[in-house]
Amino acid sequence: MSSRSWWGWGTDENALSPAETDALVNRVAALIPDHDFTDHPPPAPQSLPVPPPRISVPATLSAVFSDDVRDRLSHARGKAFRDVVRNLHGDISHVPDLVARPRTERDVIDILDFCSAEALACIPYGGGSSVVGGVEPRFDGPAVTLDLGRLDRVVEIDDVTRSARIQAGALGPHIEDQLRPAGLTLRHFPQSFEFSSLGGWLATRAGGHFATLYTHIDDLTESIRAITPAGVSESRRLPSSGAGPSPDRLLLGSEGTLGVITEAWMRLQDRPRFGTTVSVGFDDYHDAVRATRTVAQSGLYPSNCRLLDPAEAFINAGAESPGGVLILAFESADHPVGPWIDRAVEIATDHAGHVLSQRDRGERDNTGNHASAAWRSAFIRMPYQRDALARRSMIVETFETACTWDHFDALHIAVTAVATDTVQRICGAGVVTCRFTHVYPDGPASYYSIYAPGRWGSTVAQWDEIKSAVSEAISNNHGTITHHHAVGRDHRSWYDTERPDLFAAALTAAKHVLDPAGILNPGVLVG
Repeated sequence: MSSRSWWGWGTDENALSPAETDALVNRVAALIPDHDFTDHPPPAPQSLPVPPPRISVPATLSAVFSDDVRDRLSHARGKAFRDVVRNLHGDISHVPDLVARPRTERDVIDILDFCSAEALACIPYGGGSSVVGGVEPRFDGPAVTLDLGRLDRVVEIDDVTRSARIQAGALGPHIEDQLRPAGLTLRHFPQSFEFSSLGGWLATRAGGHFATLYTHIDDLTESIRAITPAGVSESRRLPSSGAGPSPDRLLLGSEGTLGVITEAWMRLQDRPRFGTTVSVGFDDYHDAVRATRTVAQSGLYPSNCRLLDPAEAFINAGAESPGGVLILAFESADHPVGPWIDRAVEIATDHAGHVLSQRDRGERDNTGNHASAAWRSAFIRMPYQRDALARRSMIVETFETACTWDHFDALHIAVTAVATDTVQRICGAGVVTCRFTHVYPDGPASYYSIYAPGRWGSTVAQWDEIKSAVSEAISNNHGTITHHHAVGRDHRSWYDTERPDLFAAALTAAKHVLDPAGILNPGVLVG
């Protein structure tokens, strides 16, 4: 049985092998030959001076609480670069006092009642894959982490409406395993899919792997049930409704501040049978962007429409293309997708693109060098690679945004310049890459990655300075502070300037009604 890493991404068993690590370090060393790649292994949890819990649990609830040191450490943070590095340093600040694992909704109610009565902060926790400080008790005072992992069943499948009632603690693979016998899929695959939960996706308005149309969890939600300190909220199952503001929209993106989502009815799809993927190269990046915009506005709605800039294409797909690589894919459970992929390729070639490779579902690429397959493999392994490099004082982290097409050129120039200049100033060298993760008729979601040499003991501070600079550049150039990573504690100051003041006041009022004692995830979104 695999065991989750307490300090980094995924499981201990799936971390990079020694051979993979050596190959990775050698590749990076070729780009940054003067960096010190000394390995800094994580400390043993038992060796860290974790303070004892400050909470006494009533006997009636003792069965659902844990004070195990490893348990508390593994729930103390998410999986961002700064989380991983602080764990490697043995930083034990802000560790939850207890971890609660409710077995039923009744347990959730009892835990919230207990926390409200004792004025204990309570942080809802799904898969723990937050990269914005969303699950960290970054405040003084005792805290309980409420882990929904035991509520993990697909309770009911409605074949007529093609929907399912799913408990919020179910992780992505477990959801799909339970839907597969019915020939159905939720079709929501964020990069964190293996270690993130339905409740987490809903609470953070997560974006899935698919680049157009039904990609955000919002699009797949039929109704939500949540337990709040003030009572139970459950919306009606409807395909659509114009009856006032949507109650689901209040909980979608609420990040555990308004209630604990316990289950939801989700819209499903038949599992796809047909699919084709094409990689298109460009000599000029501006041509590649225009081609991507035209595809996004064509009404074709590809399942994948990812533009990798030249550096991203080379580092993570091994493709050398001076203007970048556009990965296009279509899939269907109903019909062959040939006409759709043909038209998308025609659009790309009209913008000076040239086909690098093509692969149909279930077939091997006949060129033996499919950029999309190489990139997807790297995409899945990226967090493990990041952890291996973080142990070796490298700064490997990402930030993302979205803007309208008319602002993209200016935003991209500004953000890239600020990121590059800041990295050079702080680290002396580094690489900044960009890819589109999602595209809409009115704009792209651009996702930036940074690879830079750091100094052991200082990499968190170095990254924080880079992050602050690029966040200011995003905010000042018509971008959102987050497209799909949520707000958490790390994005809070920029979120406060992005949202309208009257909306902030209304959200604060809703918080007071639903969580009168202010116990739920303090410091996130409001308060």
